[in-house]
Amino acid sequence: MNEKISWWQSHRPSKRRLIQVYSALLYNAYVKGFIKGEIYTGKSKLVCVPGFNCYSCPAAVGACPLGSLQNALAASGNRIGFYVFGIIMLWGLMLGRTICGWLCPLGLIQELLHKIPTPKIRKNRITFCLSYLKYFFLVVFAIAVPLWYGIKHQKAVPGFCKFICPAGTLEGAMGLLSNPANASYFKMLGIFFTRKFVIMFLIGLACIFCYRSFCRFICPLGAIYGMFNKLSVIGVKVDLNRCSHCGACAMNCKMDVRHVGDHECINCAKCMNLCRQKAISMKAGSITLLAPEGGLDGEAPDAEAMRKKAGRAAWGLALAILALALLWYNVLDRSGKKANGINSTGSDAQQTADTGFAYSPGDELTDFTIQCTDGSSFHLEDYRGKVTIINLWATYCGPCVEELPYFNALAGKYQDDIAILAVHNSMSKDDIPAFLSGKGWDNLHFALDTKDKLVWERVGGSATMPQTIVLDRDGKVIYNQVGSVTPQLLEKLYQDAGN
Repeated sequence: MNEKISWWQSHRPSKRRLIQVYSALLYNAYVKGFIKGEIYTGKSKLVCVPGFNCYSCPAAVGACPLGSLQNALAASGNRIGFYVFGIIMLWGLMLGRTICGWLCPLGLIQELLHKIPTPKIRKNRITFCLSYLKYFFLVVFAIAVPLWYGIKHQKAVPGFCKFICPAGTLEGAMGLLSNPANASYFKMLGIFFTRKFVIMFLIGLACIFCYRSFCRFICPLGAIYGMFNKLSVIGVKVDLNRCSHCGACAMNCKMDVRHVGDHECINCAKCMNLCRQKAISMKAGSITLLAPEGGLDGEAPDAEAMRKKAGRAAWGLALAILALALLWYNVLDRSGKKANGINSTGSDAQQTADTGFAYSPGDELTDFTIQCTDGSSFHLEDYRGKVTIINLWATYCGPCVEELPYFNALAGKYQDDIAILAVHNSMSKDDIPAFLSGKGWDNLHFALDTKDKLVWERVGGSATMPQTIVLDRDGKVIYNQVGSVTPQLLEKLYQDAGN
């Protein structure tokens, strides 16, 4: 008689699924970002997480390694991104494509989409050939485009993020646009966003019918980690002494693998229990992390019990870390508290009066002095009686760099009646003077914001750039918006502020 299986037994999540969900929560521990419609800008944003997770997601507390790699390549004319290259190599050597199978939020989303009941496309010769496309996307969009624009044009253009990345559209753009506080962002949308939205939709649709379509055919990060798969410390290993070479592991795998552990293997370990010889296990060096049901032959009798005990201890520690992260990022961490939100009402209005933070039209920005990159000082009080414009930018922000000539032209046209301060994000380690060398933007005052965000916090700056703040002759805000500007808009803003 067949034993009746309960609903929970047939539907309970696997260890891998739980770890995937855990990783997604840990990468996106700033859940308050979705509530407030803002991006976290604390110090941990300088750290690359292992998996594919957009920097611009409102909840993200770390940087995407692929985005960081592209920005490092774009800045290679001024500096070498040793940290980014080093951390990606470290993740690769430690985990390889185990990251794809266990620690990538985008991988989790793809697998959930594939669970939608529809006819499925099984792997075949065509999908095997298409699996090499991701190396094309890696070489062209993630390496060549950023290098070309960075070295040739001194512009940061992260090609893959800008033209293709579905995570940027889903987690970043839609994550921010879904909050009513960011309703003004809709004015920034155009054909470029529409194209990326269509790309995201098509990739998502493909994932429903074809297992992990993005991961298999497009993802440059998976292409990089695949190069480390045979060298990685942690991964699925085959005991060749026990293997009968029946091919059941590769045959039943949904990825385009030829054998366990090759560059297409995401180390999900699903093949482990399919192997009749019990030749497959997941290891960290010589330590067995996962073994087939019943354990490995030749193991100590208590090996399975010891693994379960260690697993419970690991889960206890992991949950404690997650609880601490959620508490820290949503309650205890004070970084960015004063800078969040451009439109201030209620208690924020009182804050404006007390501290000089000026977010909304009518607020008066109190005096400050900041050191400029040329060694001079910009003292706001010295420009009372003139129109003052503050521009928040960064070298790695393509739209920011594109609009700086507009500000320079405006400052040259009205040089006796206007002062324009371009403040670079303090999170960047770029050599700003080297970047500006030869640009000819001599009509602007350039400064790197201080670590305590002297200017950024005063005007409600965030990680979303560019941002333009216009002050009238009395130092009151008449305009404070995120988004690119045109020469026509700048001219109008100058005229409005001067009247």
